[in-house]
Amino acid sequence: MEKLELLAPAKDYESAIAAINYGADAIYIGANKFGARKNASNNIEDIKKIADFAHIFNVKVYVTLNTILTDDELNEAIKIIDELYKIKVDALIIQDFGLLQLSLEGKLAPIVLHMSTQCDNRDLDKIKFFEDIGIKRVILARELSIDSIKKIKKNTNLELEHFIAGALCVSYSGLCYMSQFIGGRSANRGECAQACRKKYCLVDKEGNFIIKNKYLLSLKDNNLSNHIDKLANAGVKSFKIEGRLKDINYIKNNVAYYNNILKNYPRTSHGKIICDFEANPSKTFNRGFCEDYLFNKKDNIYFFDTPKSIGQIIGIVENISDNFFVIKTKHELNNQDGLCFKLQGDFTGCLINKLDETKDGYKIYPNKKINMQKGTEIYRNIDVKFNKSLENSKTVRKLNVEFIVEENKISVIDENSTKASFEFKDFEPALNKEKMKENYLKSLSKTNDTPYFTQKIAFKTEALAFFPISKLNEIRKELLDNLSTKILEKYKVKKQKPVDIAQFPLAKGDYRLNILNDKAKEFYENCGVEVCEYTLEKTKDYKNKELMLMRHCLKRASIGCKVEKDLFLKDEKGVLFPLHFDCKNCQMAVMAPKEQF
Repeated sequence: MEKLELLAPAKDYESAIAAINYGADAIYIGANKFGARKNASNNIEDIKKIADFAHIFNVKVYVTLNTILTDDELNEAIKIIDELYKIKVDALIIQDFGLLQLSLEGKLAPIVLHMSTQCDNRDLDKIKFFEDIGIKRVILARELSIDSIKKIKKNTNLELEHFIAGALCVSYSGLCYMSQFIGGRSANRGECAQACRKKYCLVDKEGNFIIKNKYLLSLKDNNLSNHIDKLANAGVKSFKIEGRLKDINYIKNNVAYYNNILKNYPRTSHGKIICDFEANPSKTFNRGFCEDYLFNKKDNIYFFDTPKSIGQIIGIVENISDNFFVIKTKHELNNQDGLCFKLQGDFTGCLINKLDETKDGYKIYPNKKINMQKGTEIYRNIDVKFNKSLENSKTVRKLNVEFIVEENKISVIDENSTKASFEFKDFEPALNKEKMKENYLKSLSKTNDTPYFTQKIAFKTEALAFFPISKLNEIRKELLDNLSTKILEKYKVKKQKPVDIAQFPLAKGDYRLNILNDKAKEFYENCGVEVCEYTLEKTKDYKNKELMLMRHCLKRASIGCKVEKDLFLKDEKGVLFPLHFDCKNCQMAVMAPKEQF
């Protein structure tokens, strides 16, 4: 089996370092502009510091430039990519085909290109097209089944990256224009307002309510932890955690959890993870878990009651009173834990102000009055004790090193045979050899504030040089700094050859090609496509257009597939969005409202 990669999100410098320390083989992070998470941008200086730390452990750094760009922005993107190339970023995650045209013209720095899931990578012919033009990796659509992934791998030599954890987009990625339509915030431009997490009603053409005031487009979170082996055998190389906008506790918990699952597989990075807590994804942000579409369990993906974190189910209400309720649970609870539960059809929550442990469970005194019912299921979405364990965690990643003490030098060598040495020019021999040896052992073992762990100290001579402990500490620091320098000098990033042209699978393309600039249009035309229109972000021509296309189906979830009925999504302002059903391909489209035109 080829080496596998655990790929973690990073919002900023701190979360990037945490992701590396907690077990990621690669991280993906936004640059200062043009990432699909506009609120998770980073300057070049921070990305350089991240890359230098990551590369000590052979951890890769991928930068997201995966929005569609205007003509003016393309010129700015070229400059950003030049800077990223100079600091040895390992790859760019891109969506805009204008960047492919610039690569074709030799105007783009040769950073390896990965095609974002925003490119709607669910069709074998399209993925083969990317291989034909010289791309080495695609990020697969979340909607693919395990059999589809196997088919893609069987017919291509591309590296396949697949999401295994985190939030799910209800629409095929790259084909969601709902946020753009509603408020001018384009998902393809990194400004998604998450229209899928809002309340809607499902109505028929007579205005009858089928489902009223529910989160009808909100999906559970992805969790494929039980299927890592199946995905690896299907050909997935990179196992990706979603969450560039999530907090650092989410990063620590999920990276540690999946690193532990992948620990028995060959991996691409180096170093040992020394973890000091037991990871559990249900204890940090989640909307409940599903296995997306991997096995076509279509009715298990949605959760209409809330788009917020529900955490972990912990028990049920056994008894109630005016100012407390009793829950039976096997879990330890603490003051200020957050609880959530369903009341009158909607999820709500409270904090624990006080609690008493009883023979029947816990007597909970909430921070507000609640009309609780016996039998209500209780979830915990804030686990104070667990969160503190994450905040106080000293989990680190270390490369094993060996120090070799000789008569006239000290050397250090890492587990990958990289070596640095410090030679003595003028020195006095130690008179008290045993005491001096103790000092060497004590000093050379102090590596806590470095990426290294002293596994062994070998003495190849009995004629030890005399140094005060302060000087030995200076020598150790200089040796390890030099070792880091040598590792980084030895580290080589792969280069992207200029992309080629090949026949695109479509002969004619519309707004769903997401063309915002002339270079993207030129590349499609070079690849044999008749371009009919630019993207909706440019034309604003929504008439008869699909605002979302998805495998989640509200007809199947409500009245059943076989019922013939015109259905509409009604938002909180009363706007009606017609729903089109493609039962043959098991897809639903949310259309632009007709009354707008």
